[in-house]
Amino acid sequence: MSAAVPGPTAPHTAAIARFDRLLVALDAGRGGVVEIVGDPGSGKTRLADALAVRASERGIGVTRHRIGARRGPGEGHGEPARALLATWFDSRPGADTVPAGQPRGTGHREPHVDFLDDFHHGDPTLADELARLIASGTDTPRLLVLAHRPRQLHPTLLELLEEGHGSRRVTRIEPLAHDVAAVTAMVAARTPTGAGSEHDEADLGTQLHAATDGNPLYTRILLAAGWDPGLWPERPGQDTQALLREAKPLLREIAELSQRARTALSSAAVLGTEGGTSFRAEYVTRVGELGLDEGYEALAELERADLVRRVDWNGALTFRHPLVSHVAHAHTGLALRIRAHQRALTLVTERGGSPAARAGHAEHLIGTDPTRATRILAAGAHDIAPRRPAIAAHWLRLALECPPDPADAPSSPRVALRIARSRALTAANRPVEARALAHEVLGLRQETLTLEQSLQAHAVCAEAERRLGRHEEATAVVGAALDRLPRPLPAPLPIEAVELITAHGLAHVLRGTHDQARDLLREAAHVPGQADPTQRAVLRVLAALCDTHTGHLDEAAREITHCARFVDALPDTEANRTPELLALLGSAELYLERFPAAVRHLRRHPADDELGAQRPVLLHRKLALAIAEQWTGRLEPAQRHAREAEQLARTLGAHPAATLAQAIRVTSLIWSGGSGHATSALAELHDAIRLPTSGHSWWATSTTGLLAQAQLLVGDPAGCRRTLLEGGGGEDLSAVRPFTRPLQLSLLAQATLECGDHDEAGRLVGTARDAARRLGLPVQRAYAQCAEARLKAAERSHGASAALFASAAETFRGAGMPVQYAWTLVSGAGARDESHGRAAALGDLDTAEATARVAGAHLVLEQAARARAGLNDDPRPDGGLAGLSEREREVCRLAMTGLRSRQMAERLFLSPRTVETHLSRIYRKLGVSSRAALAAYLHEAGGAF
Repeated sequence: MSAAVPGPTAPHTAAIARFDRLLVALDAGRGGVVEIVGDPGSGKTRLADALAVRASERGIGVTRHRIGARRGPGEGHGEPARALLATWFDSRPGADTVPAGQPRGTGHREPHVDFLDDFHHGDPTLADELARLIASGTDTPRLLVLAHRPRQLHPTLLELLEEGHGSRRVTRIEPLAHDVAAVTAMVAARTPTGAGSEHDEADLGTQLHAATDGNPLYTRILLAAGWDPGLWPERPGQDTQALLREAKPLLREIAELSQRARTALSSAAVLGTEGGTSFRAEYVTRVGELGLDEGYEALAELERADLVRRVDWNGALTFRHPLVSHVAHAHTGLALRIRAHQRALTLVTERGGSPAARAGHAEHLIGTDPTRATRILAAGAHDIAPRRPAIAAHWLRLALECPPDPADAPSSPRVALRIARSRALTAANRPVEARALAHEVLGLRQETLTLEQSLQAHAVCAEAERRLGRHEEATAVVGAALDRLPRPLPAPLPIEAVELITAHGLAHVLRGTHDQARDLLREAAHVPGQADPTQRAVLRVLAALCDTHTGHLDEAAREITHCARFVDALPDTEANRTPELLALLGSAELYLERFPAAVRHLRRHPADDELGAQRPVLLHRKLALAIAEQWTGRLEPAQRHAREAEQLARTLGAHPAATLAQAIRVTSLIWSGGSGHATSALAELHDAIRLPTSGHSWWATSTTGLLAQAQLLVGDPAGCRRTLLEGGGGEDLSAVRPFTRPLQLSLLAQATLECGDHDEAGRLVGTARDAARRLGLPVQRAYAQCAEARLKAAERSHGASAALFASAAETFRGAGMPVQYAWTLVSGAGARDESHGRAAALGDLDTAEATARVAGAHLVLEQAARARAGLNDDPRPDGGLAGLSEREREVCRLAMTGLRSRQMAERLFLSPRTVETHLSRIYRKLGVSSRAALAAYLHEAGGAF
């Protein structure tokens, strides 16, 4: 086992400490009333056990009592409790009598604790005794602990306890639900060593906590049943016997019901297999063959027992938790269960229920009518697969296990079922099983398969290979099927061919080999007579995405404009039917610097919980959103989306995507957190990357660019330069995609300049400028201008530098990139001061600080404060190098060698902060604004210092 299950007292530390204080008071003769409140399964009994142990350890007497359940509203269950409460008045100091009907000696004059469990079964006849006890309980050295469920407690008793709690005469203790960490530890304890990664356990723990709200009993039951998040809440797990063994507390609740209430509960549980969250009372009476009045009385009993709860005033009910439904269903006898499902299937069919609702009953009727059940299960799987692929795969497995219908054509329907199940398994993130099943189909004799089935099988096999990270195999599988397509492509293009070509395009997009898919995608997108315009739009967007990566931006822009108009005219239901269209469109618009449109389309995407089978699409959407939010200055949402993308990528086994998501999150954190977070954030990113990925894929070069930017932001130009050269394909960054190459060349130029290589920096600036001009993208041109502006500042051409910085800043502002706008204003403050005067420079800093403050970009605020400190009102001394102190001259000599501040500090036996202070004074005295400018100044001086 990889971790220990939390002990029963683990969540109750605070409650036990509070109870200990009450025991101390009890030793001093002050008793009282304590209530332990919580929903069923919340841990009241375990907490009471722990409290009883604490009392016994102090030598205090303990007794336990329990009130039995009452089935009808008028049944009295107050006598045992009333007798217990009455003994309190015999145990007060000076009491000489005992209440009528009680034998002498039953009172306790020594400190004593009475536990009264299931107090919610008590009736209102206890009210008078309870009121007297609350009013005078501290007069006796006894402590009464009442454990109850507030939802089931009689209103009169509940009101008395609420009033006592408000007046501090009653102490309330609530067992704490397990937090995510505790549930994750329970998951880990059930996972054999080496069966999964820590992330898998953490992910399951988070999902299981959400399914149970941390309820300890429900968590234990679902773990015992072999809980699968893909099947929940329709299925609790595969191990029914373990489910019932662990659910004994729930079974006791069911056993305390009347026979008619148990019938109603079983009927409601049968209806619950349809996957809905509620059911209607009249349907329960039909499925349970109860009379109308009898059925309503039975449901009223279930409501009093808090097994079901009212949803609205129109007769809709729901279980207090889905697990209650599953336990009741599993506890129902087989014969009764089958007959109930037969009646329920008839009812669902009559009221026009969905195929998925019918399939929820058909799976329990396979033994009675397998041919009909198979057809219903196949239809239900097709209906539910886009939302709940794991359930679809489960139904298709059951359908395949049924004997084939002799009336059907040989093998063909079975092939369709296997292909559908392979597709569902892939969507449910079970690609190993999906791949095996797809290969079984591909291994059949070719004459057994139609062309359409062959294309479908190749497509689902390729998708499974892609999910396994086997992009070479995915491409090969698709290529084998594409060879069977006639060329030129037939018109109209069969839907199976569209699916296959789409898989072909996605495989190359993920591999970064966009150029190998571009031509086929463009041909398929323009085949006349395409029946489904939405599928055609998917092909056109994929082709345009390949155009952006291969540098054909004019063609990409035209296609994306057309597709955006088409998508904007679609109703949400149609747009959400193909969510990959929105994700791919938003990504392409991002690369074309259409940021508002990209954000709009990415946010129009279906809700996360609606995607189900589209988790890779969800990953791309979150990655694109994270980048878009960062570029448009929404740093907190950027970190959130990146964190979600990282978690999803690890779940899918897409490690390069996870690393890219981590890089987006870390760079957003550096912008927002400033220097206080920079070191730890960058260290985390370095540990994750270790050379981002093998080769120069799109994932790798994108991650490389973000890492290099982060290094430059935290003052590590040498590290930035090394990262770009190693990960970008050499000095001209030939491996970087065209639409981002000017940016990365500009980063390399700035890093090179700060490292003191003025000539190489100039060459890189020219390369970045030329690349930006060819692209025609304004933001990429602005990045190149920033690099050129820094070069001009180092050359002391302050007027040209200021003009370039101003032009770039205006571009960033117009593109809706507030953080980069503010950063550029701060970067150009020195040149602005030199060319336009101090007031203009301070005005730019004011604007930058106001913009950065709105965006929460603390790194920009820090840099602005440093720039402002350098723009003081004192005139610069005219002495140049002559005005430097001997220590400042030493710092200059070391700066010329390219050493960083920490390295210079070690040589001079100073702190890095002192070195930075010396550098600030040197900048002010010499009229320079950066290390690069200082290096240029000293180079011109010829080292005469």
